[in-house]
Amino acid sequence: MVTVPRRFTVRAVVAATSGASIGRAVAMSTPMRLVVTAPRVPAAPVPVVGRRALSVAQTLSKIKEQGKTAFIPYITAGDPDLETTAEALMLLDACGADVIELGVPFSDPYADGPIIQASAARALAGGTTIDAVLSMLKEVTPELSCPVVLLSYLGPIVRRGAANFTAAVKEAGAKGLIVPDLPYAETCEFRNEAIRNGLELVLHTTPTTPAERTKEIAEASQGFVYLVSVNGVTGPRATVDPRVKDRLREIKQVTDKAVAVGFGISTPEHVRQVADWGADAVIIGSAMVKQLGGAASPREGLKRLEEYAKSLKDTLP
Repeated sequence: MVTVPRRFTVRAVVAATSGASIGRAVAMSTPMRLVVTAPRVPAAPVPVVGRRALSVAQTLSKIKEQGKTAFIPYITAGDPDLETTAEALMLLDACGADVIELGVPFSDPYADGPIIQASAARALAGGTTIDAVLSMLKEVTPELSCPVVLLSYLGPIVRRGAANFTAAVKEAGAKGLIVPDLPYAETCEFRNEAIRNGLELVLHTTPTTPAERTKEIAEASQGFVYLVSVNGVTGPRATVDPRVKDRLREIKQVTDKAVAVGFGISTPEHVRQVADWGADAVIIGSAMVKQLGGAASPREGLKRLEEYAKSLKDTLP
């Protein structure tokens, strides 16, 4: 087992991260058509310390050039506690994660299935707050060789304000953002705030997103294009929707950005199949969260997480 020092004692302020559900029009499904005009972005700085200095897009581009498929695990911050989350981040990095997606627990994670919903509820019950998550992340990111993408629902962002939120995420060391319930009509404005703080805003598309909308999303998305493999919430499935194969080909016809497939990916067979179909990266969420959440103790959870992560990483080309 990879040895990770228990250096990060993070004291969470006991406060609820709850609030009214905001904006259920998701970028992947909102019927309103909006052409997103990409603002001029300054050239990315030349990396100075290897992988640690690379953006998400640069990281995935390098892996793509090598003919490999990137491994992107997801975990929920604060489940079972933030100290274990810090250890899990370093463990996943040591196991070969190319990018790590870290979820901020929210009281109404309606895009998520039962496993991640229960994980978020445990984290909130334990007192995890966005401030505590960012404080922990600021300590851990200097130790990581791979970039972290923070996933947050819109509620915490609205309460803090987009400018303040993105500035705090940058200070914490994250490289990218995913906001699953960001209304499509607000994508351009929020994307500009992210760019001002050097963050990559990742957008979703699905097997049933219209072709023109998919093209717009591919143009606006940064870091990578997130292809949701199902029409529904997160959670393991028995098989991968065969429409994903055609969808991957269609997206790659309109962008040279990396395309990552997530939702429902849980077994080595799923990972191998999606990679064979041409995915540039695979995202494993619920099944990864289950390794920590279903364990009798944090130490057992970390051991299970390591074994599971290695089994998936070893499957990828």
